[in-house]
Amino acid sequence: MLKAEMRTLLRILFVAAAGALAFSLVEAQSFTSYTLPTGDLLSEAGPTFRIAQTNVFTLIAYGDQRFTDPANVQVTDPRVRQYLVAQIAAEHPAAVLLSGDIPYAGDNAGDYAVFGQESKPWRDAGLRVFPALGNHEFHGDPRLALEHWWTAFPELRNRRWYSAQAGSRVYIVALDSDASLMPEGDQMKWLRRQIDGLPASIDFVLIAMHHPPVADVQTHLLIDHNPRPNEIALRDYLSQAAIGAHARFLVIAGHIHNYERTNYEDVTYLVSGGGGAQPYYVERTAADLYRSLLFPNYHYVRLTLGKDSLRGEMYRVADPEAKVLSIELKDSFDIPARPR
Repeated sequence: MLKAEMRTLLRILFVAAAGALAFSLVEAQSFTSYTLPTGDLLSEAGPTFRIAQTNVFTLIAYGDQRFTDPANVQVTDPRVRQYLVAQIAAEHPAAVLLSGDIPYAGDNAGDYAVFGQESKPWRDAGLRVFPALGNHEFHGDPRLALEHWWTAFPELRNRRWYSAQAGSRVYIVALDSDASLMPEGDQMKWLRRQIDGLPASIDFVLIAMHHPPVADVQTHLLIDHNPRPNEIALRDYLSQAAIGAHARFLVIAGHIHNYERTNYEDVTYLVSGGGGAQPYYVERTAADLYRSLLFPNYHYVRLTLGKDSLRGEMYRVADPEAKVLSIELKDSFDIPARPR
C-alpha cells in the first residue's frame, strides 16, 4: 500500500473511532434556536446588498472553520485554518461565502476575537464576507450568542437571513438553518419573495446555509448529521422552483466536515465543511459525484462566472501534516446557464 493511502486509512480509522466514542462537549449540546422569535427581523424584499461584477468574477465558498484559541488542536486544526484564510485572500475573490460554524462556541466572544485576528488578510485585501449562521453560532445562551454574531458582522444587525446581488447575473442568499425552513415560516415566506422577484438577468442563485438539505445519508457514524426535515422542506421547495425558473440553483452547506457534491432534481448541492474543524469521515453513496477516498478534505470551493456557465473548483489541502502546506485541485464541475 502506498504511503499516502496508508496515512488516509489511519486517519479514517482514528476519526471513526473517535466518532464512535463521543462528540465533544460542545458538539453534544442542543443548538436549536427555533424558540427565538423571527417575526421582528429585518426581512425586506429585493437584495440586501449589491456587489459590482468584475471582468473575471470569482467567489469562494466554504464552512466549518471553528475559529477558537489556536492552542485548541482537538476540535480544529489552527494551522490548516490559518493557511486556508491566507490562500483565499490570495485568490482576491469578489466575496467569501461562509456556510456557518465560524466560531467554535458562539457564546464565547474570544472565539470571534480569534476570527477577527486570523481573518485580517481578508480585510487587508478588501474582501466582502457573507456569513450564514451555523449551530455553533448559537452555542450557550442563543440570544447572547446571536449578539456576538451581530457584533462581529454589524452590517447584518437584526437579520438572520439576507441576500446580495452580484452584478446582473448572480444572486446570493444566506439562510439560517437554525430557524424554520418550513413553508409557513418567516424565513421561507421571505425566500419565496426573493425567488419570485429575481431580476430576469439572473443566471445563478447561490444559497449558503449550514445544515445540508442533501448529503450522503450515513448509517453508522454521524447519523445525527443526516438531512433533517427542516432542510428537506427547503430541498423540496427548490425542486419545484427550479422547474419554472430561468436561474440555476447551487446550494452550499456545511455541518459535515468533509466535501460532497450531488445533483438532485436539477439543483446542485455541495457539502463544503472543510474549513479547519475536526474532519468527519463519510460513507459515500452512489449519488455523490465526488468519489475520492482521500481523507481528510480540508478545502475551499472557487466559483467562477463564465459567459455561459458557472465553474466550480474544489481546492484541497494536499497533506495537512506536511511541513509546508499546499493545495491541489481535486474536483471541478460546470453548471450551464439556461439558454435565453
